[in-house]
Amino acid sequence: MQDSDLFLKLNGKLYDLRMPVVMGIVNITPDSFFALSRYKSDRTLLQQVENFLSEGATIIDIGGYSTRPQAEPVSVDEEIRRISEALEIICKKFPEAVLSVDTFRSPVARMAVQEYGVAMINDISGGTLDQLMFETIADLQVAYVLMHTRSTPQHMQEQTQYEDVVAEVLQFLAKRVAQLRLLGVHDVVIDPGFGFAKNLEQNYEMMSKLSLFRQIEAPLLVGISRKSMIYKLLGITPEEALNGTTALNMLALMGGASILRVHDVKEAVEAIRIFNAYRQLTK
Repeated sequence: MQDSDLFLKLNGKLYDLRMPVVMGIVNITPDSFFALSRYKSDRTLLQQVENFLSEGATIIDIGGYSTRPQAEPVSVDEEIRRISEALEIICKKFPEAVLSVDTFRSPVARMAVQEYGVAMINDISGGTLDQLMFETIADLQVAYVLMHTRSTPQHMQEQTQYEDVVAEVLQFLAKRVAQLRLLGVHDVVIDPGFGFAKNLEQNYEMMSKLSLFRQIEAPLLVGISRKSMIYKLLGITPEEALNGTTALNMLALMGGASILRVHDVKEAVEAIRIFNAYRQLTK
């Protein structure tokens, strides 16, 4: 990968992702796997966004559909309602914030970009759950996170059979990036999809070979915050998994991650500062 592949345009501004950045997770859902990331009022939502921005988050990622394994389905109308209500108050309070919406549905993506100026769409399905998503992204000319998974959130953990998980995820991402580029979408970020249609061993195999994803000419996002690959391995709960998250985030940075998607912004920003200091001395 060339250095030029690590620049990303968000809201008309070019970001240099050779210096990794943090994406803070905002869940507008009643059933996120991490209970402390759920918001019960507008006030607590705005306070969390303010905290994330003050702690150094570059991007705020807003989701209205829980994609944890076996999550209950949510209608398009309900997802739009949740997202639009959150965007309404966030955009009013923080008009300069760089916002991303976590959705695999093109109507939600279109609404978020056209009505609220969202800078990025974060699609956990890589365009496989909505055949109009790629066309929509090309039409909107917005940044796009392309993640690997199989099936739906309700059934993805039944789809963990691979001959070579790293090779197959790489192949999927490379093919889909090429399709997006042909449509004129250039601001693409790839995400291997830790915890999505992968078992514990496969998640760690991907982490151990993360540098191979540099073959694809796109910035790499890693989202492992408080996930089961941490708390199941350690025999703890998501609420106890911050230390494990930080450890894995450092491994991800060493493997080439440009964006860390996290529930805990301050700790991720500190990990990046330590990584940058280390990297300067090992060049």
